[in-house]
Amino acid sequence: MRPKRPRIGVTGPDKGGLAAWLFTRHAVRRAGGKPIRIRPGKPRSIDELDGLIIGGGADVSPNLYGQESMPKIEQLKDRGMSGWRRLAGIIMFPLLAALRRVLTTKTTGLNHARDELEKRLISEALERDLPVFGICRGMQLINVVAGGSLHQNIESFYEEHPAIRSVLPRKQVEVESDSLLARALGRASAQVNALHDQAIDRLGEHMNVCAREPNGVIQAIEHGRLPFLLGVQWHPEYLPQRPEQRALFRAVIRAAESNRQ
Repeated sequence: MRPKRPRIGVTGPDKGGLAAWLFTRHAVRRAGGKPIRIRPGKPRSIDELDGLIIGGGADVSPNLYGQESMPKIEQLKDRGMSGWRRLAGIIMFPLLAALRRVLTTKTTGLNHARDELEKRLISEALERDLPVFGICRGMQLINVVAGGSLHQNIESFYEEHPAIRSVLPRKQVEVESDSLLARALGRASAQVNALHDQAIDRLGEHMNVCAREPNGVIQAIEHGRLPFLLGVQWHPEYLPQRPEQRALFRAVIRAAESNRQ
């Protein structure tokens, strides 16, 4: 007998990534799905899944889109955040503030085993028309699998705009009004967080931009033909207090339920 709740695979690394898994698991359960953790050391068959979430984490290997690794630059700082805003964030969201400290010490380097696992899962999910949702690195890898490329660092995009790196929702993005993303969010703009130092450069085949920040950095993409293939540059799992971010996970579950039928 098939489980009542749609089975949603959630990918991550073998080492680290516990906070992302716990928050994503909570978001999927809250939305009505059954989360299944997938790692290189513990892979799962696509036949076990009704939907797939490609999680955030280490940078996508530049070899996958025909580039060599560039020297690392200093990570973007959380500039422009006044003292009272910082204090308010700590008071209102103590758990998120703690996670922010953890996330700024994320594992550096590439994870080739994870790249290969997630590439295979994405390709197999698309062959079966399963819903796929990419978060941060996940969005970037979806674009690479579709034949696109990435900016290995985005420092130059923030010369005339505030560079924000925060687990709190401090960045405004504008959403295409006729997009899958806008329908899922229920709005044409959103306040999001920012924990990335790479971004999409050349779009993959059939991929459309559905959200940007004011400086032009791509914040979300979706497939122009498939029923549900969506990627966002931010981390909605760390924004459980935002109804529109919870709605993204509900959209994944609805798509998985529809696909099962």
